Amino acid sequence: MRIVIAEDSVLLRAGLTRILADAGEEVVATVGDAEELVRVARLHEPDLAIVDVRMPPTHTDDGLRAALQIRSELPDIGLLVLSQYVEEQYATELLGANMTAVGYLLKDRIADIGDFLGAVRQVADGGTVLDPEVVAQLLARTRRQDPLERLTAREREVLTLMAEGRTNPAIARSLVVSDKAVEKHVGNIFTKLDLPPAPDDHRRVLAVLQWVKG
Repeated sequence: MRIVIAEDSVLLRAGLTRILADAGEEVVATVGDAEELVRVARLHEPDLAIVDVRMPPTHTDDGLRAALQIRSELPDIGLLVLSQYVEEQYATELLGANMTAVGYLLKDRIADIGDFLGAVRQVADGGTVLDPEVVAQLLARTRRQDPLERLTAREREVLTLMAEGRTNPAIARSLVVSDKAVEKHVGNIFTKLDLPPAPDDHRRVLAVLQWVKG
């Protein structure tokens, strides 16, 4: 298996390389920032990229953004994302991109080398691996979360105007945006409120009903 590692900690990067090499895997590149990760992924097209969420240049979500870009450009590359802590938003974004050949693990799990290597191979084979702590927190959030909380501020504005009975063109005029922008917001609202297309349901009305209940 050919692997790229993106981790800004030199010690952890070296440790991961040693673990994988000792297990018979080929590490074709190691990098310390998100931009370099995208470059080497394009160059080597590895089987798997192991990526730290927080990396230079901003040390926020650069690693995750780079991973999502790789998934968009090179969907056959498996992605195993590592994080110091459970960050629900990042896990959700990663899984939302594609539920195949993807993993999200806390860095503490690397200490159990057998489990870590198992996760690496499972993701490379097209499977999904989620840290148990990540699963627990995502399930807890799902149980307590109001669906309307998934909406952005702009999407809430659009839904409020929908509740007033306005058409998409009227909403666009009110918010001083294009019709296409409104169509995109409405589509996002339907998705986030779990309202797939159905021949017998009027999604616009159902969305407004959720807004009223909220």
